[in-house]
Amino acid sequence: MASATRDPSNGEGVEFIHEDDGSITAKDIETGVASFGDTKAEALRMLAEAIELHEGGGEPVTDEDLEEWGLDDSEPGDEELPDFMK
Repeated sequence: MASATRDPSNGEGVEFIHEDDGSITAKDIETGVASFGDTKAEALRMLAEAIELHEGGGEPVTDEDLEEWGLDDSEPGDEELPDFMK
């Protein structure tokens, strides 16, 4: 069973959830954004990246990106998944 550690007293901070598979999930209490890693440090690094993207950081997806990922012709309900999703 997963277990969690946090101090939600001020609505800020990070909650660490120790998953059954040994990984650690880090969840930002304020935004609800979460990510995971094999260690707390890795989970925090991944969480920082996820929060940056959540707040509008990063680069927008382009038509070239969609083509590279095999999603250029995809419509909802297409039966065949792109290679990276198989």
